[in-house]
Amino acid sequence: PPPPAVERSAAAPGLWYEKAAPGDRRLGKVVTIAKSKKFRDNHGKVLLEGHRLIKDALEAGAVPQTLFFSTVGHLKLLPEAQIKRASLVKVKFEDIKTWSDLITPQGLLGIFSKPDPAKMSYPAAQLTHSLPLLLICDNIRDPGNLGTILRSAAGAGCEKVLLTKGCVDPWEPKVLRAGMGAHFRVPIIANLDWESVPTNLPAGVQVCVADNDDAGAPAGTTSLLRGAGSAPDSPKAPSSKAPEKEDEEGAAGIPELAAQRYYEDWAQTPVAVVIGGETHGLSAAALRLAASTGGRRLVIPVVPGVDSLNSAIAAGIVLFEGKRQLLWRHKQEDDRQKLPVPA
Repeated sequence: PPPPAVERSAAAPGLWYEKAAPGDRRLGKVVTIAKSKKFRDNHGKVLLEGHRLIKDALEAGAVPQTLFFSTVGHLKLLPEAQIKRASLVKVKFEDIKTWSDLITPQGLLGIFSKPDPAKMSYPAAQLTHSLPLLLICDNIRDPGNLGTILRSAAGAGCEKVLLTKGCVDPWEPKVLRAGMGAHFRVPIIANLDWESVPTNLPAGVQVCVADNDDAGAPAGTTSLLRGAGSAPDSPKAPSSKAPEKEDEEGAAGIPELAAQRYYEDWAQTPVAVVIGGETHGLSAAALRLAASTGGRRLVIPVVPGVDSLNSAIAAGIVLFEGKRQLLWRHKQEDDRQKLPVPA
């Protein structure tokens, strides 16, 4: 295609941008490919959409490659120094509407280098309120659930989020939308095998698992398959011989974990919480890791007959309770230090 026209932005005189021809199929193909996991994995780039998400990404130090915008006014809302490094391309709003997955697109899309948590500059307010509280996601496969979980982790002040293999890609567009900027407020380490999880945890951490099986079970009982975020495949179906055999085989080598209600004291410093997936629940590897650190099974009691909680709901309940307990412990320590020393 002929080279695009290059113009200077009147709204931001220091910026130059390309003016694409309406209906440019080449650009549409670029955006479509940028949405794929293959593109993210092979090229190390992600697609972001909307002012809030792109601004959060820029302020956190994410590197923009290309920005597509429908009106020059969109550029005024972004930090000029950061977007100077990107290729700026002005396109028709109708084109962005065609490319967008949103019902009401804002007219702004960006292709960024995939952020490296070690190089990000997280907001000062987030760092100030960070707690020795970590989250481990175990087979979270629903994009909306993972995005909501990441948002809860950022809101609770989690220090870090670890995603094991089997979780949905955190940079998938649906996860990004549900996360509402959480990707640029809390470090996210993805695609970990269970052998490498301990190396990403602080020394002396205690790992607990969230669960809502057998809410009235005494301490020392075992949860093998279902986590707080799991959903039984057939809740009322009678057990067949094959599943029983499967359960016996799955129980081999799985340690017992003491159970307690989630609102009882468990948040030591530091502490990590495992949230199980929607279908398969907690893995045996998660239970073994918890047992090796002296962790517990945190039971979220529900009314008998109610199916297990959605994983995002379970994460919110447990994380904010952990935050409450850690803040209370910190307050008690401060109060003890303020007590007068006896003569």
